[in-house]
Amino acid sequence: MRARWSKQRDRGGGRRDDYLSDALTLLVGWIQEGREIRRTLRLDDAQHAALTERIKVAADTLQLRPEIRRLDGHTQIRLGAADDAGLTAGEVTLAARIEDAYRAVLGAS
Repeated sequence: MRARWSKQRDRGGGRRDDYLSDALTLLVGWIQEGREIRRTLRLDDAQHAALTERIKVAADTLQLRPEIRRLDGHTQIRLGAADDAGLTAGEVTLAARIEDAYRAVLGAS
């Protein structure tokens, strides 16, 4: 995933790079709620199992722990900081990898 860099002014009149916000705009289907992002996908049980395994590999590589649960034929994924630090580049990267894995799982069905 490529994120474009935008320059925005901060409160002090200086400029700051807000690449995480730009990257999030590229992740269609992900919803930001406070300090976390989430995605709900309609998958059957086999697709859910395949996606969960792919997410686990990517999350282990990035040393992150996403919350994944199955509810009424949907897979719900939440990514967010355990502390009050807010979203990190790693979590946005994991969301992008999840999107790639999701497309791969749908293509394999």
